[in-house]
Amino acid sequence: MTTHFGRILLAALAASTAIVCEGQQPSSTPRAKVPGIVIDHIPASTGVYIGSPSLAVLPNGDYVASHDHFGPKSTEHTRALSAVFRSADRGETWKKISQVDGAFWSSLFVHRGALYLLGPDRHHGNVLIRRSSDGGQTWTSPTGSTTGVLRDNGEYHCAPMPVIEHAGRLWRGIEWRHPPVAWGINYRAAMLSAPADADLLDAANWTLAEPLPSDRAWNGGDMGAWLEGNAVVAPGGELVDILRVQTKSPEEKAAIVRVSSDGKKMSFDPATGFVDFPGGAKKFAIRFDPQSKLYWSLSSIVHDRHRANNPGGIRNTLALVCSPDLARWTVRTILLYHPDVKKHGFQYVDWLFDGDDIIAACRTAYDDEEGGAHNFHDANYLTFHRVADFRRLTMADSVSPNRDGGRD
Repeated sequence: MTTHFGRILLAALAASTAIVCEGQQPSSTPRAKVPGIVIDHIPASTGVYIGSPSLAVLPNGDYVASHDHFGPKSTEHTRALSAVFRSADRGETWKKISQVDGAFWSSLFVHRGALYLLGPDRHHGNVLIRRSSDGGQTWTSPTGSTTGVLRDNGEYHCAPMPVIEHAGRLWRGIEWRHPPVAWGINYRAAMLSAPADADLLDAANWTLAEPLPSDRAWNGGDMGAWLEGNAVVAPGGELVDILRVQTKSPEEKAAIVRVSSDGKKMSFDPATGFVDFPGGAKKFAIRFDPQSKLYWSLSSIVHDRHRANNPGGIRNTLALVCSPDLARWTVRTILLYHPDVKKHGFQYVDWLFDGDDIIAACRTAYDDEEGGAHNFHDANYLTFHRVADFRRLTMADSVSPNRDGGRD
């Protein structure tokens, strides 16, 4: 496999340019290739869109990725579908291995040698968990409280957020919508946790922190929602939930909510709990790297040339960002870029450390032979990316927007 950053870091080029992406064949057409390696593609004409990428590495080294289906022709509001894919060659090629009925916004993770899938059964649904002992080909069936139905009172929201182990427990951010109307503002931040050695299919082993509402008066009155929270161990050793903040202002923020050590209480100080976060108005995943002693994320930042109100709707730039303390964030390099914001997006990235590299699955809205994505949000691709030697990257390695997305 080529490991030079210039071959692996893939720019989203304008339609007049052709690029050979690692793992793809050269195109004879004048349009651009989608950046990365295509895991799945669903044309916009189907009325079904690709959402909620998730990624895991099996004990044998194989990669597993998943995404759900949303859109007007999907079943997201009744019983959602998720597709699962596997790669035996470090992401170079992918094969669909299963389809899960009743899985939405769900996280793949490996624990004690088994693969799990955790999330709602539909848009604002119940919380289910499934286990696979064969790498994602077959899954347990959640039929009751001892077989994977963790919460059956509905109205849960999340994205495929990290599942982490800390202080002998597994932790995973989630939200509960109450009252059950509207998008966003009624989402209450919460945290699911369970003893690390427990039967994860048994609801009795899981604790749900009391969901914490937000307030429209926070952040100077610019508080549309908080959502898609990350379970993260802060520098002081305490567990926090770091959430996306929906704002109208171009100033993107994240909210840091404290979680009690027993996993039962959430607390937030609006005077100190908001931090500047590049890409904070879109979903992001945060992970800590013991080698660099930094927190890292792949976030859909807003490039200076696209700075505008409602930054949650600007997703055409993907960047590598990091922080020493969760409060001060720096853009290290720009990974993907396309000059169009209306029909191109690199978003909802799930990613993992892989030695000196980062591997990632991206919900990508991009050109195809049928006219491209419906819009930036309604993605038509699931793509895989490898960022080599990520700790060494600087802004000098960035994709350049000055040549329609090419690098200087």
